[in-house]
Amino acid sequence: MQITIRLMHIQIEPKAVEQIETDALIVPVFEGIPDPRFGADELFSAGEITGKALEITLLHRPQGSRAARVALAGAGKRESFDPVGMRRLAGAAVRFLKPKGLKRITLAAGPAFEGAEYTAAAVEGAILGDFEPDRYKTGNDKKSIDSFAVAGAAAGMAEAAERGRVLAESQNFARGLVNEPANRLSPGGMAAAAKEVAAQTGLECEVLNQAAMQALGMGSLLGVAQGSAEPPCLIVLRYRPSAPAGASHLGLVGKGVTFDTGGISIKPADGMEKMKYDMAGGAAMIGAMRAIAQLKPPATVTAFVPCVENMPGSRAQRPGDIVTAMSGKTIEVINTDAEGRLILADAITYARRQGCTHLVDAATLTGAIVVALGHLHVGLFANDDAMRDRVLAASRAEGERMWPMPLDEDYKDYLKSAFADVANVGGRWGGAVTAAMFLKEFSEDTPWVHLDIAGTAWLDDSKPYMAKGPTGLPVRTLVRLAEEWKEGA
Repeated sequence: MQITIRLMHIQIEPKAVEQIETDALIVPVFEGIPDPRFGADELFSAGEITGKALEITLLHRPQGSRAARVALAGAGKRESFDPVGMRRLAGAAVRFLKPKGLKRITLAAGPAFEGAEYTAAAVEGAILGDFEPDRYKTGNDKKSIDSFAVAGAAAGMAEAAERGRVLAESQNFARGLVNEPANRLSPGGMAAAAKEVAAQTGLECEVLNQAAMQALGMGSLLGVAQGSAEPPCLIVLRYRPSAPAGASHLGLVGKGVTFDTGGISIKPADGMEKMKYDMAGGAAMIGAMRAIAQLKPPATVTAFVPCVENMPGSRAQRPGDIVTAMSGKTIEVINTDAEGRLILADAITYARRQGCTHLVDAATLTGAIVVALGHLHVGLFANDDAMRDRVLAASRAEGERMWPMPLDEDYKDYLKSAFADVANVGGRWGGAVTAAMFLKEFSEDTPWVHLDIAGTAWLDDSKPYMAKGPTGLPVRTLVRLAEEWKEGA
C-alpha cells in the first residue's frame, strides 16, 4: 500500500517584507491593533478588517509590496497569540488561498514571531492545511500549493522549518493511511505501508503473521481476527539511536482495526462507513516513527501495531467466548464490538517482553470518551504520574489537547467475570475508564499511558485550517515525547 502525500517546497525568506515577490503574502493582524500597511487603512477604519482569529481579507496589488496579493489574516488578541494560533492561522490562510490557484505563498509574521516554535508551527499549519481527503476523486481541477516560505532572518529558523516539515508530512502520512477505505487497506496493506516507511527512513521493520502470533499465545488478538477472511498481523517498527541517551526503551502501541463492523455484536448501519478510521491509533504510530527516524531523537523507540479486521464471518468469536491472552490471563468476551482492547492487550504484553520500559498506546477505543470530552480533548489515562506528566507536557507543547481521566482501582470491579479472569466490558457506566482499566491489567508495573482518541482522530466537519476527515493525532505529541526524553525524569 503506497500512501502518497502532497509535497510542498519549504524555505526561509530573509528579505524585507516589502521586497518579497510572491503570489500571496500572508500578514497576521491582531484584534484592536490597526495595521496601516498595504493601503488597508480605510478597511480597518470601517471595521471591515477586525483582526479576529482566522478572519482573512485579500488585497490585490497592495500598496508598498511586490507581492501580487496580501492576505491580512486575523490572529486574535496579540497577548494570547501562540504557536497553536500560528499553526491554525497558516492552515486557514493556505486553505483560503489554495482554491484561487496560487502556487507561491509567503507568511510574514514579524520579528516578534520568528522564534523556532512559531516558525515550525507556521510550516506545520501550511502543510496540514494543504491536505485533502480527495485521493479517489477524478478530474484535473485539484489545486495545491507548490511552495511556502516564512519571512524572517532569526537564527534557527531553517532548522525549525525543517522540523515542522517532517512533522506535518508525517502527520499527513497518517491521515492518508486513515483515509484509505477498507477495500483498499487490509491488515496486510497496513504492513506494506509500514515496510515502505521503514525502507525510506532506515527503520527496522518486522511483521508477525498469524502463525507467529499463535506460537506466542496471542489468543486475545487472534480471537478478534477469526471472523474475517483477511489474515491479521502485528507490525513492529524499531528505531535505534546511534548514541542512546540511556537504558529507557519507549514503546508505542497503536490499534490497527482496518474495519470494525462490531463483529457478532454488530454496529448500527448509520455511520458505519466511518469505521475505516478504527486504525487511526496504528496509523499515528507509523506516522510518528516516520518522523522519529528523520529527526533522530536520543531515545530508543519501538512501535507495535496489531492489525485485524473485525467481521461477523462464520468463524467469528461470539459473546460468551473465553480467550487466553499472551499474558496468560483469560478474558470473557461479553461484547465483540469491544475488540480494540483485546488486540491491544496482546500487543502491550509483547511490547513489555520486547524490553520496553515505558509505554504509550493510542486507540479509537470508546464512544464513551466522546460523550465525556466531545471532539476537543484526547482522554488520557495513566498508571504512573511521571509518565502522565511527560505526555501531557509534550501534548501542550504541540497543541494537541489532552485531559487526564481517573483510573482508580475500584473501577476494576466493573470488569469482574464469574467465568474468566476479566470481562472485556464493564457495563454502561464509565465505559472509557473501564476500557482503560482493562488495558491496565496488561501493562502491569510498566509506566504506561493510554490515549483514547475516538473523539479527536476524525473531523466530521472541516475547520478553516483543516479538511474534513482524519486529523493525524497524536503524531506530534509522540514525536515530541521521544525528542525530549530524559533518563530518570
